[in-house]
Amino acid sequence: MSLRGTYAYSVDMAQKMGLTNIEERNGKLHFKGTVATQADANKIWDAIKTIPTWSQDVVADIQARPGGEARTYTVKAGDSLSKIAKEVLGDASAYPKIFDANRDQLSDPDKIQPGQVLKIPA
Repeated sequence: MSLRGTYAYSVDMAQKMGLTNIEERNGKLHFKGTVATQADANKIWDAIKTIPTWSQDVVADIQARPGGEARTYTVKAGDSLSKIAKEVLGDASAYPKIFDANRDQLSDPDKIQPGQVLKIPA
């Protein structure tokens, strides 16, 4: 099995976080690039480290965008992602950005619940 196959979960996580420069060369799997937040970078590292031999298999340079730490928003009754996007981003049509930033807890942009804490992308 290729390293990309062995680290499929890590590759998938990296791509979800916006990291696309992932390649296998010289017997190592290389991850390189910048993601929105340090939390996103940490998620990728956590995924990589699920394989015990990661330190021999992986070369990674994963950076967080400066000032890219996501804000959060606690959903209130009557909220929708477009309403939240209008309020915090100034553009209701930007709701897919909020949805994408919260795919770890949302499967449908129309199904948010009061009390959920959503990440608001920079």
